[in-house]
Amino acid sequence: MKPLLPAALLALTASASFAETLTLYTSQPNADAQMTVDAFMEANPDIEVEWVRDGTTKLMARLMAEIEAGNPQPDVLLIADTVTLEGMAQNGQLQAYKSPEADAYDPALYSADGYYYSTKLITTGIVYNTGAEMQPSSWADLADPALKGQIAMPSPLYSGAALIHLATLTGDKNLGWDYYTDLATNDARAQGGNGGTFKAVASGEKPYGVVVDFLAIRNKADGSPVEFVFPKEGVSYVTEPVAILESAKNVDAAQKFVDFVLSQKGQDLVLDMGYIPARNDMDVPAGFPARADIKLMSFDPAQALADADANKAKFAELFGAE
Repeated sequence: MKPLLPAALLALTASASFAETLTLYTSQPNADAQMTVDAFMEANPDIEVEWVRDGTTKLMARLMAEIEAGNPQPDVLLIADTVTLEGMAQNGQLQAYKSPEADAYDPALYSADGYYYSTKLITTGIVYNTGAEMQPSSWADLADPALKGQIAMPSPLYSGAALIHLATLTGDKNLGWDYYTDLATNDARAQGGNGGTFKAVASGEKPYGVVVDFLAIRNKADGSPVEFVFPKEGVSYVTEPVAILESAKNVDAAQKFVDFVLSQKGQDLVLDMGYIPARNDMDVPAGFPARADIKLMSFDPAQALADADANKAKFAELFGAE
């Protein structure tokens, strides 16, 4: 019978099998984050991953406090949107890395300098209750006076995806701020996040809404009385990008993590989680149209960052500051 090892020696023995330790900050849901970490460690058995999960806003507040104190903890970030990372890149808080996997991606989906890379596509489109009289096919349909008082959407003062949606549509030459003015005239309710908006539509309280794709498509598959539309003008999108901190202590492990999540294996994992992979020529989850049939609207993270405060102020003027 082998003698029992002291706890400290057990811990030392366990850690000795890892050549490197990678620290990840992520806004992925807990189950998705665990899947990502487990798959990465299986592919890289010499690297241990320590990870912290929270919403992007709270996670960034924590990280900025750490940076202010001169002791940032993460090596790598995997968070909600490119606008946040664009701001960090401009502030010198990210380091450039030219991943060999980038060739399999649309250049619009990553930083040209290699500061961040999109890992998935979470689009925003139209959801409507199956009991609704009209079946919309375009963003313009929601501005129809016949739908006055029947529309719900998340507020960009609350939701990062809604702020990117606002920047995308107001930047479109055929929609612009005139479109949002029309929505306000139509008494569209703009408050809270995607979850509350979806519940309002599913319950029939508001027959039409603006939400992220997977929320409507997954709930429809579970029997919710809704349909989801990818509008003909195109869709806005967030991409859960990955980036390496300028202050990363384990750069080699961080680069391996970036390469992994962008690789075919990493993108298959995204598909298994029920999201549209960002990598070219991938399948889509059940219930989604073919990737080629999903039109992505033009989006410039740097411009969206520059306009963020002005966009929020103008939106609050139109819809109120809820």
